[in-house]
Amino acid sequence: MKKTILLVLDSLGVGELPDANLYGDEGANTLKNISYVLGGIKLPNLGRMGIGNITEIKGVNPQRDTLGAYGKMAEKSKGKDTTTGHWEMMGLITSDPFPTFPRGFPSQLIEEFEKLIETKTLGNEVASGTEIIERLGQKHMETGFPIVYTSADSVFQIAAHEEVIPLVDLFKMCEIARSFLVGPYKVGRVIARPFIGKNGSFTRTSNRHDYSLKPPQKTLLDILVENDKEVVSIGKVKDIFAGQGFTGSFPTINNMDGVDKLILAYQNLQDGLIFANLVDFDAKFGHRNDSAGYAEALEEFDQRLPEIWDIMDENTILIITGDHGCDPTTISTDHSREYTPLLIMGNDIKKSYDLKIRESFGDIGATLAHYFNVPFNGHGTSVWNLIKMG
Repeated sequence: MKKTILLVLDSLGVGELPDANLYGDEGANTLKNISYVLGGIKLPNLGRMGIGNITEIKGVNPQRDTLGAYGKMAEKSKGKDTTTGHWEMMGLITSDPFPTFPRGFPSQLIEEFEKLIETKTLGNEVASGTEIIERLGQKHMETGFPIVYTSADSVFQIAAHEEVIPLVDLFKMCEIARSFLVGPYKVGRVIARPFIGKNGSFTRTSNRHDYSLKPPQKTLLDILVENDKEVVSIGKVKDIFAGQGFTGSFPTINNMDGVDKLILAYQNLQDGLIFANLVDFDAKFGHRNDSAGYAEALEEFDQRLPEIWDIMDENTILIITGDHGCDPTTISTDHSREYTPLLIMGNDIKKSYDLKIRESFGDIGATLAHYFNVPFNGHGTSVWNLIKMG
C-alpha cells in the first residue's frame, strides 16, 4: 500500500517567472521579499527540506544535507489563479486564462443575475472581502440584498449575513451564478462568502463554499479513484475540482485546523492520496498585503511540520508546493506569476537531490501516477526515477 501527502501552501511563490512582465509581476518573490521586509524569517524545518536552496531567504540558509529532493516549478498554463495552478498539478493545462473584471461586472450581466435570483444586489465592484462587508454590511442587513463583488482573480463572490440570507439560499444563489456565468463570463470560481456579527464587527465564517468550473477532462484524481485508490481533500481542494475525483473530504476553518484534519485523515488512509490546501497564506495575508501575518503563519506551519513527519510510515511520501504567488510586499493585492517550491521527502526518496527547475506543475501529477503505478495521459514529466532510492 502506498500513501502520499500533497500539501499546497496557497500562494507560496519563490520568484518571478520569465513571463512575469506580461502579468505586471516583475520583481515578485513572495517568500524572499517577505523575509527581507521583516529582517528575517524562521523556517528551520522547511529549511531542512531544502526551501532555502531554491530561493534566497533572509534567515534560512541553504542546506548541504536536506531531508529529500528539492527544486522549483514553472507554470505552463496561462494565468496565475488557484484553479489553474491546482488543475495543472493534476495534469491539465489551461491555454486561455479565466476572465477577470477589474472594473466590476457589466451592468447588464448583473441585471440578468438579479432577475434570476429575484432580488437586487449591492456592490458589483473590485474589493477586499473584509472591507466590503464592513462598508456594505449594514445596508445589506437593512435591504436583504446580497453583496456581489470580485477581485483581481477570476471570481464572482456573493457575501451575505447568515441571519439575513440563510446558507441554503446563499448557496442556491451561487449555484445559479455558476450555471449563468458562461462564455466570456466563465469565471474560474463562484464563491459564497457568509458572515455574521453586527455593524462594526462583521466576521466572515468558515461556511465559505467555492463553485468551480468542472475540469474539461479527467485529471489524475479521477484516474486514482478509478484504480481503487483513496483521494481525500483537505480544505478547498475538492471545490477547486468541482467535487470530481475524491473519495472523502474534510473542510477546514484555518491553517492549523487544516494540519489537524490532515493528520486525522492520514490515520485512516490505507492506499492513496491526501491533497491538502492551507488557504490562510493567500486569503488572510497575501491578498491583504500583510507581510508580517504571512511570515507568522509560515513560522506557525513550520513548527507543525515535524508532526506530519512523525506520522509518515515507510510507504509514504510528502510533497510540499504552492499554486501561484501572492507577494504581499508589492502594491498589488493580486496573485503573482511565480515559480513554486517542490519539496519531496520519504523513506524511499533520495536526500539532498536537486531537481532544479521543472517545466510544469504537472510534474507532480506525472510523478504521483508513476509512484502509484496508474496510467497518466496528462501534461507533465515524472521525476520518480530521479528521486527514488536504489
